[in-house]
Amino acid sequence: MYDFIIIGGGIIGMSTAMQLIKAYPDSRMLLLEKESGPAQHQTGHNSGVIHAGVYYTPGSLKAKFCLEGNRATKAFCDQQGIRYDECGKLLVATNELEMQRMKALWERTAANGLERRWLSAGQLREREPNISGIGGIFVPSSGIVNYAEVTAAMAREFQKCGGEIRYGTEVSGLEERPTEMLVKTKTGEFSGRFMVTCSGLMADRMVRMLGLDPGFSICPFRGEYYLLPEQHNRIVNHLIYPIPDPSMPFLGVHLTRMIDGSVTVGPNAVLALKREGYRKRDISLADTFAMLTNPGILKVLKDNLRPGLIEMKNSLFKRGYLQEVRKYCPSLTVQDLKPYPAGVRAQAVSKDGKLIEDFLFRNTRRSVNVCNAPSPAATSALPIGAYIIEQIDAQLLALPGFSKAKQSA
Repeated sequence: MYDFIIIGGGIIGMSTAMQLIKAYPDSRMLLLEKESGPAQHQTGHNSGVIHAGVYYTPGSLKAKFCLEGNRATKAFCDQQGIRYDECGKLLVATNELEMQRMKALWERTAANGLERRWLSAGQLREREPNISGIGGIFVPSSGIVNYAEVTAAMAREFQKCGGEIRYGTEVSGLEERPTEMLVKTKTGEFSGRFMVTCSGLMADRMVRMLGLDPGFSICPFRGEYYLLPEQHNRIVNHLIYPIPDPSMPFLGVHLTRMIDGSVTVGPNAVLALKREGYRKRDISLADTFAMLTNPGILKVLKDNLRPGLIEMKNSLFKRGYLQEVRKYCPSLTVQDLKPYPAGVRAQAVSKDGKLIEDFLFRNTRRSVNVCNAPSPAATSALPIGAYIIEQIDAQLLALPGFSKAKQSA
């Protein structure tokens, strides 16, 4: 019998496990991950940005955790000797409509407590000679890192403190009993007094395994990237983001300096026809049928039909994709767009057809379940883990068999 079982070896699961074992050092803890190692899905398939918290609704969990996570991620990297680059982010306006939208973002960054600077067209050109725009916002605290490295370091910390990790162990069933949680896998059953699920693209299925109606469904959106040739590695000095259209659900195509020195272009956002469908040819008939018979997902697709078709066209034809980035980086050509691995975003959709914007949790008597954790979840992983532990602390007070006094590592 374990005291705690954590399901999911992405950055949120590992962050939670690492912090939980330090909060309850005398407890037996097990982390289960279906893949052969950590960070195999969303954590290992993203642009590596340490977000500052520009876009998120003031007062939301995203805004709060992103601001805290930006600092906490850098501090953790400093402690672990993990390389990161605080290169800063530039939001670039290319026309008067975007300039008006940028003014609204300027107010939001202030409400979210961010350091930022307003740049004229001349100041923008000084910072970024290859970028065209009529103005911009510079956010110095944004950075880049390899989140797979961060997650691996968290796993080592968890194991160093006595935590057990079992890779290649896929969960096939869950049962909440009066005195324990039973976790069924293809390699055996495990019981624990308390459970945390951080299962990303499978979040709604985990809640259903508990016999509950989650009230949401995960809709996977594939984000496709391109890699610029090596001669363009110095084409930008910062992360370059367009001013997003507030009527669109995603942020648009941006230029990202990666921690290895390369530069990527992306992502777009196209419906993935498989939960973990990283390639265009990845199709699951079961996953596709489930999505196309889900009223909430169908409503999202209908409400976003026009932008969805544009994203699909740009996915199929490079020139449409190129036009998006040439708005602010006109020197790039279609030959500059080289293949690069895609990511898949786990986006929770409510029953009434709304994209759930904030982080979402669903708890039972003996479990905390992370239900919606898209970007900036990687940046926010440390405060999300701390938040989960606060919820666990409160729930354990009502459970027999646990010491009420939380111990310090």
